[in-house]
Amino acid sequence: MSLEILWFMLIAFLWTGFLFLEGFDFGVGILQLFLGKNERERRTYISSISPHWDGNEVWLLTACAAMFAAFPSWYASFFSALYLPFVFLLLALIVRGVSFEFRHRANFSSARIACDIALAAGSLVSALLIGIAMANLVIGIPIENGNFTGTFSALVKPYALFGGVLGLSLFLTNGALFLSLKIEGELKERAQSFAKVSVMVSVILFAIATVLAWEHSLICIVPFVLILLAAILVFKRFSKIAFIFVGLCTACSVAALFYTMFPNVLISSIPEHSLTVFNSASSEYTLKIMSIIAAIFFPVTLAHQIWSYYVFRKRISPRNTMEV
Repeated sequence: MSLEILWFMLIAFLWTGFLFLEGFDFGVGILQLFLGKNERERRTYISSISPHWDGNEVWLLTACAAMFAAFPSWYASFFSALYLPFVFLLLALIVRGVSFEFRHRANFSSARIACDIALAAGSLVSALLIGIAMANLVIGIPIENGNFTGTFSALVKPYALFGGVLGLSLFLTNGALFLSLKIEGELKERAQSFAKVSVMVSVILFAIATVLAWEHSLICIVPFVLILLAAILVFKRFSKIAFIFVGLCTACSVAALFYTMFPNVLISSIPEHSLTVFNSASSEYTLKIMSIIAAIFFPVTLAHQIWSYYVFRKRISPRNTMEV
C-alpha cells in the first residue's frame, strides 16, 4: 500500500472519529434546549458533554491538519471552494465554545438562557454545514486547475441540503442515545422518547440516500441496514447497543463516502480537473515523516481520550449536577 493511499484512509478515519464523537456532542447541544424544561435540567444535559466537547473538536483540527500536510492541493481547493460555509462553521463553533465557557459565569438566569440558546444554535448550524460539506465531496464541486469556478448557490444544491438534514438527524439520534446512557430519571426517559422519533427519521432519510447513491456502490446499503437495526434496538430499549450501531452507521457512511470518491479526493464537475490521491499528495519524504510522527503521538492522544471517557463514565442527575 502506498503512503498516499494510507493517508487517504487515515484522513477518512479522522473524519469518522470527529463525526461520531462531535456528532452526539452537537446532538446534545441542540436537545438540551428542547428537552430541558428549566435551567437546572438544561444544565444537567450540558453536564453530560462538558468534560468532552473540546476534546472531540480535536478530531476536526487533526483531520484538517492531515489534509493540509498530506494533500495540500485537496486542502486548498476544498476549503477555498467552501470558504463561506466554513467561515459560518468556524463562527458557529466559536459560539458553542463561548457558551460553554461563559454559562457558569453568568449571574442572571436570562444570561444562562442566552448561553443555552447560543449553544443550540451553534450546534445546529455546525451539524447542517458539516453535512452539506460532506455531500459536496460526493456530488462534486466546480473547480478548474484547482480553482473554484462556481458560486455559493452551486454548493447548496438540493442534494447537498439533503446531506445536511441527513447528518443532522443522525447527530440528533446519536445525542439522544448518549443522553439516555448518561442521565438518570425523567430526563433519561425524555431522551429515550426523542430517540425513537429521531431514529425513525434517520431510517427514512438513509433509505432515500441509499436509493440516490445506489449507482455508486453497494457499500451504500450498509449504513441503512445499521441504522435500521439501531431503530429496532431503540424501540426494544437497548440503548447501549443502539448507540454502538449508530456509531457503526456513522463509520460506514464515511467509509462509503470515501470509497465512492476514490481515487479522487475532490471531484470536479469538469471530470478532467478532479483531484486524485496521487496528483494532490505531498512528497514521499513528507508522508514518511508524517507517518512516523502519527505512529508516535496518535496512540497517546487516543489513549488519553479513552481514559477521559472512562473517568467520566458514571450517570448524572439533576440532584448531583455541578454548575457548568
